[in-house]
Parts: sequence; C-alpha cells; structure tokens
Amino acid sequence: MPDSAPQQLLHLVIGGELTDLEHVTFKDLDQVDIVGVYPNYASALAAWKAKAQQTVDNAHMRYFVVHLHRLLDPGQDAK
Repeated sequence: MPDSAPQQLLHLVIGGELTDLEHVTFKDLDQVDIVGVYPNYASALAAWKAKAQQTVDNAHMRYFVVHLHRLLDPGQDAK
C-alpha cells in the first residue's frame, strides 16, 4: 500500500431499541440495525444523524458510531 494513500479510519453505525435508557443493552439482537461501515468519522456522523432523526419519536431507539479503527489497531490513536 503506498504511503500517499489516505489513512482509513473505519467507523460502524449501528442502532436498535434499548431495554432501558440507563444501559446500552439492545432489546432484541435480531433487530439491531447495521446501518453501514464508513471510511471516516464525518460520513459516519452523517449516517448516524439521518438514522437518529428517523427514529426521534421512539425514546428507546438509539444509534451509535463505533470507531472500528480503534478496535483494529488500539495503539493507532497514540501515534
């Protein structure tokens, strides 16, 4: 991979209905909405905002941005 290629900072956007508002425990794992994987935080945030806005009437529905690049290479942020 060439050194000039932009660094991929993969982000996952997922969501679903939570069992309660105090914990991040999904009510039904079969119903978790995997929105997608994005190459940067800005595009993941845009997808998160769109999905969160669609479900604004359901207080138990939550969407999250997961920083996959931190899971794939935990030391990356320290560089």
